[in-house]
Amino acid sequence: MNFSDEFLEEIKNRLSVSSVVSRRVKLQKRGREFIGLSPFSNEKSPSFTVNDEKGFYHCFSTNEHGNIFTFLMKTQNLSFPEAVERLAEEAGLELPRSDPRDVEQASRATKLREAVEAACMFFQVALQKTENKKALDYLHERGLGNEIIQSYRLGYAPPRNALKADLIRRGFAEDILIESRLLSEGKDGRESFDFFRDRVIFPIMDARGRPVAFGGRIMGEGEPKYLNSPETPLFHKGGLLYGLSLARPSINDKDQVIVCEGYMDVIALAQAGFPNAVAPLGTALTETQLELLWKLTAEPVMCFDGDKAGQRAAARAAGLALPRLLPGKSLQFALLPSGQDPDDLVRRAGPEAMTKVLSTLEPLAEIVWRKLRAENTIDTPEHRAGFKAAIDKELNQIADPLVREQYREMFNDRVWDLFRPGWRESRQRKQAAAQLYAKKYERNLQPLPVKSLRHQILILCLVNHPKLFDMAEEKLGAIKFDDEQLEHLRQYTLVLIGHDPEISCTILRESLAQKKFSNLLSKLDSEISQVHAFFADSKASPFDAIEGWEHTFRLLVDEERELDRQKLAKELAETGSEIALSRMLALHSEPRAIDDIGSDKFRNRDN
Repeated sequence: MNFSDEFLEEIKNRLSVSSVVSRRVKLQKRGREFIGLSPFSNEKSPSFTVNDEKGFYHCFSTNEHGNIFTFLMKTQNLSFPEAVERLAEEAGLELPRSDPRDVEQASRATKLREAVEAACMFFQVALQKTENKKALDYLHERGLGNEIIQSYRLGYAPPRNALKADLIRRGFAEDILIESRLLSEGKDGRESFDFFRDRVIFPIMDARGRPVAFGGRIMGEGEPKYLNSPETPLFHKGGLLYGLSLARPSINDKDQVIVCEGYMDVIALAQAGFPNAVAPLGTALTETQLELLWKLTAEPVMCFDGDKAGQRAAARAAGLALPRLLPGKSLQFALLPSGQDPDDLVRRAGPEAMTKVLSTLEPLAEIVWRKLRAENTIDTPEHRAGFKAAIDKELNQIADPLVREQYREMFNDRVWDLFRPGWRESRQRKQAAAQLYAKKYERNLQPLPVKSLRHQILILCLVNHPKLFDMAEEKLGAIKFDDEQLEHLRQYTLVLIGHDPEISCTILRESLAQKKFSNLLSKLDSEISQVHAFFADSKASPFDAIEGWEHTFRLLVDEERELDRQKLAKELAETGSEIALSRMLALHSEPRAIDDIGSDKFRNRDN
């Protein structure tokens, strides 16, 4: 919908920036401005200012700047039309209608909304009547208190067309009640009748908290257990999330949304202290609902039942999200105990159990991997080939090349671990490998300056195997390279991997190329990995890369110690210094680094 500048200005004239912002930010008057803590960052000193005279806010910590419309859009995840509509209502302004058909449609929609609102109030009142005590008792037995019942406007639909009689008496036209699906149209000349009868009622609200439809649950035996309103001009179930209007403030505060399967899950979680829960409306998660969730937070939490149906729902959600992933935008999964849903969990084990579940979330990649492992066997070469083909097919769905590359890197590592023989290298084998490396180095390192060559090996091996970062960061960071260009390469490499620990070799080298390191890396590839250190090549196995990097570092450490010993020996001979003597004795007491090839750190990695 298009809004004229005059209409937008009228809203801004009626609503000051401070009045809108102060609902979310505690403001203090300072001169002609207001100041408070930024809603866009976690700061301790206020850097957020509001100027009513100029009609804007500005955040100095994040550089966010805007007016009352952008504030609602950014803090409440609203679209521009939604923000305008909400602020216009607060300002007491009717939304402009230019086309006569729009006016007629708006008038019709208003009548439908009034009917649904009247029905919602009717159901709420009916729930509290003495003759309907069984419905209120049912909700209490499900662990719901009166406050949460009121918050979610729960109600009861009596039998025998009680709703129809009440609304007709209050002047609502029968065709409006049928169009809003409060009534079902009678067939074969029969009269229309209440759509919901003798059911507990769960009102379904739109984004602004207005009822647009209902869900009804039977209290005893019978089918269907849940009955939902059919779609109407007000209600499109694939585009709404149950409980969102009530959950939105908590979602914004926590930057987390919990996605459950049903109405009772959402309400039970809110009762237990988790008001940031929502649910699809009786169907599998839709693309529209997924996009809506991503507007709320970057990684929504899927919290489905612990039974097989819940696991299938999780797999469907993963399949829906996979093609649409973007850097930083994904899903997380809360895995519930088998056979339990969130409602069961918090009623039987309390809020602490849900807190524990939310503290052990699994990423989308884990769900995808588990699904692929469950669907494939790897007991023969043919089955292994089929497994790898299934992985390729699954990951090819990811449209974003950066995310797809990261998934490939992770899954390739998993496949390597899965297919690797079960035996582990013993200490003797590692020592034998170390001796083999040493012989190769003694033969190959002679033509070039040894120290410089080892520096080149260490940095190239890390560039081609970024997963060495945790092991190599501190050690490599302590080394000062004599070559200025190599020193710059070391600094940029550590920074890039530090910012993204999951970065792949391909992406890392592309980033380094942008920093003008292409020629240097090409030279190192040809002179180092092809001649002196096969393990530094990108095609080398992770095991060889780890062992080779560690061995090279130990040789470098031993060389530095030997130089220190020579300097101290010379100083001791010339001065007889006691300090030099004590440092010399300390150095002699330290074992050679190369003798520690079987250290606990690396034994623990494989055992």
